[in-house]
Amino acid sequence: MPVDAEKEITRLWRALHGAQDTAIKNFYQWRKVAVELAGKSGNAMEIGLKGWEAMAQDLGKSYLPRLSFKKGEPGFIQIVGGLIAGTWQSYGAVVDVKLGRSPTEAIITWSRCPWPAFAKEFNVAMKEDLAGCNLVMATVVNMANAFMGTDLKVETMKAIPRSEGACVRRLYK
Repeated sequence: MPVDAEKEITRLWRALHGAQDTAIKNFYQWRKVAVELAGKSGNAMEIGLKGWEAMAQDLGKSYLPRLSFKKGEPGFIQIVGGLIAGTWQSYGAVVDVKLGRSPTEAIITWSRCPWPAFAKEFNVAMKEDLAGCNLVMATVVNMANAFMGTDLKVETMKAIPRSEGACVRRLYK
């Protein structure tokens, strides 16, 4: 029986999007239950940020075996930027990493990211969504720094949750 390539690609594409959506929904479903369990005494943003931090620590650990100075410091910065971009791409974001103004700078640009839309769906403030993403970036960069003895920084220049059309982060030494 011949395979209809277009139909098969469409089926796989839909399955991928379903998995991406499920991963983000699971995060916000967990957050919702944790906030409900904490009751009136709980701080919803603090609970959410703990979830982001747990995610960041797991991501950071997964990045460590991939870090290398094989291509020098500029290559190392591109590796870290690529790992961050790849993580968000796995959630369905459209992310690009480019060299910055100097060899020790990378610019990571999200032209589309599904996290803010899901945050809105679960009535999570954009302030928390942005703080969570920033926490993930800072945590994974700090873990890379501790592991490799480097001093990278990450700075948010623009953010979709602030209605700035894109998220732009500068990764630099």
